[in-house]
Amino acid sequence: MDNSNKEWEVLHSEYLIRRPWLTARRDHVRLPNGVENPEYYVLEYPDWVNVIAITRDGHFIMERQYRHGLRYTGYEICAGVCEPGEEPVDSARRELYEETGYGGGHWTHHMTISANTSTMNNLCHCFVATDVEPVSTQHLEPTEDISIHLMTKEEVRSLLTGDQIRQALMAAPLWKYFAENHLL
Repeated sequence: MDNSNKEWEVLHSEYLIRRPWLTARRDHVRLPNGVENPEYYVLEYPDWVNVIAITRDGHFIMERQYRHGLRYTGYEICAGVCEPGEEPVDSARRELYEETGYGGGHWTHHMTISANTSTMNNLCHCFVATDVEPVSTQHLEPTEDISIHLMTKEEVRSLLTGDQIRQALMAAPLWKYFAENHLL
């Protein structure tokens, strides 16, 4: 097994755009073999979180919303952005509360994944929250239009096996959860 460091040397870096939801930079890099690439692009994002939330009676809290990139309306698990200085589990608890009105329960870290290790610099921290219960109404941002759906494990499994969960960062933790809990 090759465990050597394959890190590229950054010779020059410049930001092309810095906006609240999009930061892109161009790096001029040198690979370990000496080859230079003067145009390697990286998208910078804060870390993300998502939550497989399950109520006391075993229902999965699923969200349904429109995603403009694919022009697609579909089911998802709760997800959001880690605010600066916020621990991922605290971000996940906040997002679940804001987007669904649910809270409490027992929380465990499920996995940490990357949307694209090649061109993105952030991670997605995935959690499982069991025995959650309604504690409030939704507290949505003006740009959010999210409906909440309580689904059985059979319904969620059908979404997974029917390729109805398009967001890879949401499908991966759900597949892992279903596999580990022998629900497939």
